[in-house]
Amino acid sequence: GRMASSLRGEVLNLYKNLLYLGREYPKGADYFRSRLKAAFLKNKDVKDPEKIKQLIARGEFVIKELEALYFLRKYRAMKQRYYDDKE
Repeated sequence: GRMASSLRGEVLNLYKNLLYLGREYPKGADYFRSRLKAAFLKNKDVKDPEKIKQLIARGEFVIKELEALYFLRKYRAMKQRYYDDKE
């Protein structure tokens, strides 16, 4: 149905967003990519739209976590530079 295909698009977008964010992952992009692939493959046969929505929500949560992690890292690095300059 239409519902399923629009959800599929959401899942693909989610995957692409995560893949993009994974490039800066502390443990490395390859590590992140393999984990990501495994997670998506594990759920590739899920047909229940509600279940899929839950998985998408979890993915979006992960995106927010990653963004927060990167933001904090950049912020700390900036602060570090700022204080180093002042000495």
